[in-house]
Amino acid sequence: MIVKEILDIMEKIAPIKLVDKWDNCGFQIGNINKNVEAIMLTLDVAEEVVQEAISKNVDLIISHHPILFNPISEITLNDTKGKILYDIIRHDISVYSAHTNLDVCKGGVNDVLADILQLKNKKILSKLYEEKLYKLVVFVPKTHVKKVRDTITESGGGWIGNYSHCTFNIDGFGTFMPREGTNPFIGTEGEVEVVEEIRIETIVPESILDTVVENMIKVHPYEEVAYDVYLLNNKGFDYGYGRIGELQDIIALGDFAKYVKKKLNCKSIKVIGDINKNVRRVAVCGGSGAEFIEIASKKGADVLVTGDIKYHEAQLAINLGLSLIDANHYDTEKVILPYLKEYIQKEVGNSIDIYTSNFNSVPYEIF
Repeated sequence: MIVKEILDIMEKIAPIKLVDKWDNCGFQIGNINKNVEAIMLTLDVAEEVVQEAISKNVDLIISHHPILFNPISEITLNDTKGKILYDIIRHDISVYSAHTNLDVCKGGVNDVLADILQLKNKKILSKLYEEKLYKLVVFVPKTHVKKVRDTITESGGGWIGNYSHCTFNIDGFGTFMPREGTNPFIGTEGEVEVVEEIRIETIVPESILDTVVENMIKVHPYEEVAYDVYLLNNKGFDYGYGRIGELQDIIALGDFAKYVKKKLNCKSIKVIGDINKNVRRVAVCGGSGAEFIEIASKKGADVLVTGDIKYHEAQLAINLGLSLIDANHYDTEKVILPYLKEYIQKEVGNSIDIYTSNFNSVPYEIF
């Protein structure tokens, strides 16, 4: 496989369209046509990670935090960033970053974090984007109905809530006249043909519409496929930061903090609030989630689990009656790496080695 094919796999789970307006991620360094035999997953493209990648002959680094966030004016060996970029380019390593798109997507950082803490009735904490929905209608001769319909649904069309393969099928007659120079599957040039056809209609989200239509056309027998695409006013799937849900049972904040520390394998955590207070409704946000303190409070959360809490942010939470657990930036995001590895490995099979970096990029020590 080449780099571009891996990027297409990442696009399925974390589409670039979900990147927040202030962010800078995606394919950042390298050649999209390069063959890939080994991939390394990491939160940060640190110097130690690059050296680890070089030692394992890695072709592609997939990081959460982008190495190129702000514009740079030079690449030299006089600073750490320059050395990192120099080594990446010199060893022909490509770099792709999935940052805010991996935070907000379905199955991304925040879904995994909420699942590890076993939250029920999970919902988005702060909506960023609502995906548009389209009605796809195609007209198919009866001989090819199953093949076309299966291709549409196997490509991701036909989902309504937790129901898949949702379509509606109507019998009818299609008419057409093959003109000069055509090569019809059915019919004769210059004669009107009447064919028994089935109208298949289904629902398709915007993110996969082009793929579904492309795959549908490939298996449709007609030289010119008759199909319609309609924009719907139905509510689409929401994407956003954080998740909010409930624990199975009410628990004291202090005991919940110990539970979080164990589940996330943290060396240390900070707790803001009365450790004897009962909590059940929990908000989570991987990385730095202090900006969601007020919305977590408004949505009835008893506690917010996140990282990078500052003094005045903690004071705000106290004033709102919201408890906080600061499980640090790294530990609330590292949870995505095993799941991302499993997802990519399933897509590429055993033809590519996938490594998770051993480097812990927490930039401080607790004494």
